[in-house]
Amino acid sequence: MSKFIKINPADNVIVAIDTISAGQKLSIDNISFTVLEDVSTGHKIALQNFTIGDNIVKYGFPIGHAFKDIKQGALVNEKNIRTNLDGVLEYNYEPQYVCAESVNEILTFKGYRRKNGTVGIRNEIWVIPTVGCVNGIIKELVNDLKTETRCKGIDAIVAYPHNYGCSQLGDDHENTRKILRNMVLHPNAGAVLVVGLGCENNQPDTFREMLGEYNADRVKFLVTQKVKDEHEEGLKILRELYNLASKDRRVDVPLSELKIGLKCGGSDGFSGITANPLLGVFSDFLVAQGGTTVLTEVPEMFGAETILMGRSQNKEVFEKTVHLINDFKEYFIQNKQSIYENPSPGNKAGGISTLEEKSLGCTQKSGTSIVKDVLMYGDLLKKSGLNLLSAPGNDLVASTALAASGCHIILFTTGRGTPFGTFVPTMKISTNSNLYKHKRNWIDFDAGTLLEGETMKDLSKRFIEYVIKVSNGELVNNEKKDYREIAIFKTGVTL
Repeated sequence: MSKFIKINPADNVIVAIDTISAGQKLSIDNISFTVLEDVSTGHKIALQNFTIGDNIVKYGFPIGHAFKDIKQGALVNEKNIRTNLDGVLEYNYEPQYVCAESVNEILTFKGYRRKNGTVGIRNEIWVIPTVGCVNGIIKELVNDLKTETRCKGIDAIVAYPHNYGCSQLGDDHENTRKILRNMVLHPNAGAVLVVGLGCENNQPDTFREMLGEYNADRVKFLVTQKVKDEHEEGLKILRELYNLASKDRRVDVPLSELKIGLKCGGSDGFSGITANPLLGVFSDFLVAQGGTTVLTEVPEMFGAETILMGRSQNKEVFEKTVHLINDFKEYFIQNKQSIYENPSPGNKAGGISTLEEKSLGCTQKSGTSIVKDVLMYGDLLKKSGLNLLSAPGNDLVASTALAASGCHIILFTTGRGTPFGTFVPTMKISTNSNLYKHKRNWIDFDAGTLLEGETMKDLSKRFIEYVIKVSNGELVNNEKKDYREIAIFKTGVTL
């Protein structure tokens, strides 16, 4: 196995696959040189001498410029490279379609067909509060129902506490209501109990109206200020819901009905080489089956946004993508924060030096498919195919937003590792095999085998089979550990 990789012929850096010691001789493209310092896995080595202002190229694109001279064979990182990005930009509509060729294989999975025609991949009972004041009550209700039923015939019984639903204004209040509405209507829930207090801003009656049409047999409400014993009343309702949902059974469903969220976190120098390209291949495959994928974390599109804009289905989608990017930049500016205060300390330790480098790796999760639609935060999916969603880079906030848009599963790539999960299965895919071996209780699938000789064709075939198994009911680690949470995006004033 080679100790390094050159990703694109145009690159003027290589990436260390294994630790490379100072003094080691390397050769590539008829260039021979000596490594000048120890280089950790995932980090970059200069293939040429750089002077101040020279662009550093990785993935075939500039990822920043040298702000001090860099010698051939030296380590290239945040200590000698800076971003080229600055301010809000204007964009031109220049379509560039280079879609991968995928065949519809007419595959199916075993899902739960709901009364309104939607499909879930889990049959769970959820208890959702309209306001954080009742968090303790919903936890107690869920614990007692679990003890009574042992979850027999149900995939899980889960409480989803949060801090909001009151003392919020404007967009924050509406965002909370939208995310909670979308959770109540999500087909992965066979039944839902909505628990309110009674005096909160997110009034249970008006929230009920916001749901629109819903299955009143499967979605029930409890306003705790209106009953004498909220625990007794809550358990009575939950027992009724349990008796209904526990009778649900899986049926064959076309893969075209599967909706998948694409997310990364704790990225490293291999994210854009292994796990993110794997998700890109999977995204193209699912889109070819008529299915849906969703890419989010807008601040980690900065620097690679023109690639997505060039794949917009039409001028309207292009304009939506421009607003998606620039509106998020304006959000940073309005809060007097740097637009490009990224990557994180963990990213830098893993070999990512600039936001362009991070974004070029991040956006590979979307593959090569045409962008069919752009969703605002809290929107539900309307179109099959590749979608973009407005949400920040924060792992739990973005994953919650993906699930709330209608995604059945979140595919989450990571080079550093993370245990969390949101309210749908949150599958962790490691960028390197060391992480997979070290954190088997966190990581569900290893994409690091690409660095060890496995072909993308073989790896993607195994991955597709695994995603279908999870869709059929196989649990991922966050479900086994019962790590399930939600986080709602907050931007404004708290009363």
